[in-house]
Amino acid sequence: MRTRLSRLVAAALAATSTVLPVAGIGAATPPAASAATQSVLGPDFFWGVAASGFQSEGHSADSNWLRYIEANPGWDRYAEAIDFRSRYPNDIALAAWLGVKVFRVGIEWARLQPTPDRWDEAGFAFYDDLVATIVQAGMRPMLTLDHWVYPGWAAARGGWRNPGMVEDWLANMRMVVDRYAALNPVWVTVNEPVAYIMHEVRQNDQNPEEMLDRLAAVHNGAYDYIHSVQPGAQVTSNVGYVAGAESRVNGPLIDRIGDKLDFVGVDYYFGLASEDADTVAQADGSVPPPVGMWDLPVRPEGIYYALQHYSRLFPDKPLWIVENGMPTEDGKPRADGYTRSDHLRDTVYWLQRAKADGMNIIGYNYWSLTDNYEWGSYTPRFGLFTVDVLADPNLARRPTEAVDTYRQIVTHNGVAPSYRPVRAPSDCHLVDPPASCDSPVTVP
Repeated sequence: MRTRLSRLVAAALAATSTVLPVAGIGAATPPAASAATQSVLGPDFFWGVAASGFQSEGHSADSNWLRYIEANPGWDRYAEAIDFRSRYPNDIALAAWLGVKVFRVGIEWARLQPTPDRWDEAGFAFYDDLVATIVQAGMRPMLTLDHWVYPGWAAARGGWRNPGMVEDWLANMRMVVDRYAALNPVWVTVNEPVAYIMHEVRQNDQNPEEMLDRLAAVHNGAYDYIHSVQPGAQVTSNVGYVAGAESRVNGPLIDRIGDKLDFVGVDYYFGLASEDADTVAQADGSVPPPVGMWDLPVRPEGIYYALQHYSRLFPDKPLWIVENGMPTEDGKPRADGYTRSDHLRDTVYWLQRAKADGMNIIGYNYWSLTDNYEWGSYTPRFGLFTVDVLADPNLARRPTEAVDTYRQIVTHNGVAPSYRPVRAPSDCHLVDPPASCDSPVTVP
């Protein structure tokens, strides 16, 4: 193990010597440590950024998602995504410059096991360098084992319709955990399992109950194995929170895996589009077309109710916002004038309110560090750094106004106690009923 760790650190040092220039950003050095603050979040709060494998890496191996793209000619072609595979030292340096403590990435099974009987050492070498570079930059890796992508050979066997998928998945998990547990990562087993299921229902004629049982089996198996290899590990499966319907949507998942969560990972993005929650709260959190993702209602106070929901369900477990952000359309300003910076500050205000009210929130990851491939389209832009994949062959990382905002939030461990949200709370029926109406929170 000492030899492996030495190799990883050496790889990190080599990787960080090849940082690429980025428009509008100077040397990638972290901000100076701030003096002790009175922030309600506490000095050990984990600020982070998030990315996924397939959405960012490019140079992809054969997978279910490359096949889905080929089968949907109306989708944007994948090309090389934002080429994170070649540019990860630069992107990790940008995260370090923000001052965050955690960098979430995915470890793509399709890259590691190109055939059922062969593991690719070159695939592992890429992740060796990637994870070591995160550690060398002073951040803790948060490693996602499954962000909706699996090898093409597994797709040919039926994907999650194949009962053998569970053991195939667990075999890959054991290889990954054995390789990286010594670096003490935080682990995400399966990203947003219910949304994963809905993609597979649409693209692969999946039986949702069957897949839910199989995803619960792999999470629970991974949880036990990780703890056997990495005592004291922090393991979760992050839920995609659905306002107004969380118990119906993610409740069956939580019933199956709730005993094997070291913390509750929550992804929060949107409130309700109308007072009739049943018409908008579909299982994957989407709404009927023609509404675009960038048109969905952004109600930052809803994150308070998401945290409240899980703090009541699991009073003894910490809470971590594994993903949160705001989409725009092709990088254009939102029609309602709400900026990424305003949304970020308003959201952190509500995190601090939740903490002050006794909710044990320990971390927050911004989704995402850069724009990426949003499962069929490059139009939704979530990145702190924007990347115009369709128009810029150089794939330059260009800072949005929220880059400096997040850097200041991280430096000062939150927003000032005197801060008041730019966006006032919405009517309670549009946030997260019934909780938002039964016990509404207001801005002083």
